[in-house]
Amino acid sequence: MDIARPSMPNLSVPAPLAQEWEQLLTRAREGSLPLPELMDRGNFFQGQNLGDAAAHLYETWLSHEGQAPAARLVALYNWGTVLGNIQQHERAEQVYRQALAISPTFAQARLNLGHQLEHLGRVDDALGAWREVYEGVGPMEALGADQTGLRTHAFNNAARLLELQRRYDESEALMVRSLTLNPEQTDVMQHYVHIRQKQCKWPVYEAFGEVTHNKLLIATSLLATLSATDDPALQMGAAQRFVHEKVTKQKDALWRHPVSVTARQQGGKIKIGYLSGDLCMHAVGLLTAELYELHDREKFEIHAFDWSREDGTSLRKRILMSMDKVWRLNAMDDATAAKLIAQAGIDVLVDLQGLTSGARPNILAHRPAPVQVSYLGLPATSLLPGVDWILADRFTMPPEYLPYCSEKPIYLPHCYQVSDRKREIGADPTRAQYELPEDAFVFCSFNNNHKMNAEVFGAWMRILQGVPNSVLWLLADNEWAKANLRREAEAAGVDASRLIFAPRVAPPDYLARFQLPDLVLDTFPYNAGTTASDCLWMGTPILTRSGRSYISRMCGSLLTAVGLPDLITFSVDEYVQRAIQIGLNPGRAKSYKRYLRDEGRNSALFDMPAIVRDIEREFEQLALAHRS
Repeated sequence: MDIARPSMPNLSVPAPLAQEWEQLLTRAREGSLPLPELMDRGNFFQGQNLGDAAAHLYETWLSHEGQAPAARLVALYNWGTVLGNIQQHERAEQVYRQALAISPTFAQARLNLGHQLEHLGRVDDALGAWREVYEGVGPMEALGADQTGLRTHAFNNAARLLELQRRYDESEALMVRSLTLNPEQTDVMQHYVHIRQKQCKWPVYEAFGEVTHNKLLIATSLLATLSATDDPALQMGAAQRFVHEKVTKQKDALWRHPVSVTARQQGGKIKIGYLSGDLCMHAVGLLTAELYELHDREKFEIHAFDWSREDGTSLRKRILMSMDKVWRLNAMDDATAAKLIAQAGIDVLVDLQGLTSGARPNILAHRPAPVQVSYLGLPATSLLPGVDWILADRFTMPPEYLPYCSEKPIYLPHCYQVSDRKREIGADPTRAQYELPEDAFVFCSFNNNHKMNAEVFGAWMRILQGVPNSVLWLLADNEWAKANLRREAEAAGVDASRLIFAPRVAPPDYLARFQLPDLVLDTFPYNAGTTASDCLWMGTPILTRSGRSYISRMCGSLLTAVGLPDLITFSVDEYVQRAIQIGLNPGRAKSYKRYLRDEGRNSALFDMPAIVRDIEREFEQLALAHRS
């Protein structure tokens, strides 16, 4: 494929660099610019955020005929990399294909081609590009990289994309092959553990080859650890590993800079900033929508520092409309985003993500606000430097939990969790609509599959055995989880037909169908959060087990605030016994429903104006202490 002679694009190069830029272009056109200098200046322009200039320089150099094929190959690869960095994925694809036309075994070009195809939404083509690397026959041309590293890179990219496509079995198989080649990849082990949780493949810690149980345990992410144990020391260790490996250590606190201090003092209002990539159709967005609307605008100015996906939902629009100012951080690096927050004069920065998927903890490490608070997205300690506080209540964070938490608690009087009283509810469903028996006692759990584990499922099977005319209504969001749960039921002596699987439905219909079960069964140690709020709002009781960690006490907090503390248990045997007692006495479940219908929505749990005032009072005290 020939490269057309480039035309000068509409580029703006800063004046101090303009003369050098023109000279480089002239030498590139004439063929007098050596490849090492081309690469050096290309890197320089990229470092100055002048990626378009770097791309044009490569394009100009390649338009001159006469370079050696090996030099052209390197220049094409670098040009493709620059184009990918500036989001010109279609052009990058073309350039990588030109490189592969010169050398079909050029592994790095094929790996990067896969990335461009993924960005263009061509999933199968991307997987095919990576497959050619990891299944390649014979040696690949590697430009200094080792063959094993190239193959594991291809395995891992394909596994990641397959996981995003919910093709969990294929993804897991590629992770095993990658770890067999190199058993020291902690990031891959982390995904291997979590993908087994998503499929309800127990035991989750399935060792193979040189990948031992101990290695898997050490590599487990904090999110996966929260589902695996309620030991706060182990949870703290998982957070510490992440922070040590991924979070930049910062000595300078941006909030102390004069520009930040001046901005915070202007206007008098206390500025609250919400930091999140989940201000959309996500559990955090669903819970917090009314929080932003209810803030007292006489005292507070509300900012969103946001990198959420634009999902086009009415919820997303509502959240954005409730903010005084929305700052989009998608295209900013963490340091730039932190400077923006500091310059905006934010008094209280509320981190709604912690260490969950898509989080940007390095923004917080720069300390752009004097008060930085963890809330809702991660109901556990994050150990993030710069996050000094966590919103909680005395049920979720009892005194014995505090030694395992780096943040200091901000105790709300009743319950830590906000919710939304404007939730849209679908039409009343029928049991027949969801293939539920009319005359059976219906237990239910709509928690995500990764929150289930062998102990919880074993308890559920004991409950079904103890309540003969009962079924268990579950959310299984993939075919492997469904098959594994049926197999586990049969192994426990329970007819698998007593498991009934709920399909995914729109949020209003999801809420409406909470009216159908008699009793919701919570998971442990990863309790229901949004799900517990939803079922109690809809008037259906939930039975929980509370443990030692914040996340294993979330549902108990909600039940305490709604006025049903007798649905809190503290051991697996007590949990099973209480569920069987209720299942054998359906009138008891009906009495809970009557209570929730008559009193639930008027309880402290759903008194959103009061909860928001409680939060504001705490934030005001902390903010003013730093303004004085």
